[in-house]
Amino acid sequence: MRYNPLGRTGLFVSELCLGTMTFGQSGGRYAAASGVDQEAVNTILRRAIDADINFIDTANVYAEGQAEEIIGCALKTVGIARKDIVLATKFEHVTGTGPNDGGGSRHHIIESVQTSLKRLGTDHIDLYQMHGFDPATPVEETLRALDDLVRQGLVRSIGLSNWAAWQVSKALGIADRLSLNRFQSYQGYYSLVGRDIEREVVPMLEAEGLGLIVFSPLAGGYLTGKYRNGKEGRRETIAFPPVDEAAGVGILTAIDAVAKAHETSMEAVALAWLRHQPVVTSVILGVKSIEQLDANLAAVDLNLSEGQLQSLAEAGQLRPEYPGWMIANASIARTALLETGRLPNPQS
Repeated sequence: MRYNPLGRTGLFVSELCLGTMTFGQSGGRYAAASGVDQEAVNTILRRAIDADINFIDTANVYAEGQAEEIIGCALKTVGIARKDIVLATKFEHVTGTGPNDGGGSRHHIIESVQTSLKRLGTDHIDLYQMHGFDPATPVEETLRALDDLVRQGLVRSIGLSNWAAWQVSKALGIADRLSLNRFQSYQGYYSLVGRDIEREVVPMLEAEGLGLIVFSPLAGGYLTGKYRNGKEGRRETIAFPPVDEAAGVGILTAIDAVAKAHETSMEAVALAWLRHQPVVTSVILGVKSIEQLDANLAAVDLNLSEGQLQSLAEAGQLRPEYPGWMIANASIARTALLETGRLPNPQS
């Protein structure tokens, strides 16, 4: 297992992260993506720790808080020292029926962190992430409240999820101007069949030094190839994240070819591809069983060749969009000079 820096925190987290969205029993449209009970979680957690995973991600809305409670109990049952785990959770999504039961207000942040700490059975959260953007609360208000939590020791570092690149950059600028704690990580959807994040978010993360924590790396099971054969699964209930089926055919074919060459599974290839992306800090695994966890762990020992990485990248290549293609064309000469130290041939 490789360990990567988490933003600029000085913390190192395992390249694979144990996700908890499957823990507990959700209702409604997410029911099929949940259902793992306490006993099974204890076993999964023990196996993850034995595989050198030190990073756990949860949220206060997963199974209406059950996931936090279950992972908190599992950490104690399995007997893992708190200092040996980097524990991340989230706030912002709606947790009740009132007008203030959601968002990035000081009111909701303080209520949420107190509730999460109690459920998790800990005195601090290593990474506290804002689950989405709140258009109703000024970013300054949110950042000041989060800064207070860090100064109080209840939260060690802060991150965010599902924001536009410009929103993140604005928040970082405000934090720097007001001398507040900065966001250190971005949790976002990234997979071989979902690479929109590469357009604006990835360049911003690289420029600002934020770590990328990937969710849904297998696109809800799509990249395992099981849906090609008509097998039913949770995507039949909730097609999240959305997938371009037409483009997906070629991507699955490319993954299948690499998997056969390595005599491994398609999910191992899809996860290994993400491990090879320099911007990726950690990849969240959403599993329901030891068998699924072991299948995902196979990605740790899978090293893809340059040719295989290129074939996978080409299969899911993004179509050029403005202003991206214009910026790329206009900066060719300066980029060449930066990378080689030589002036480009004006005739070329």
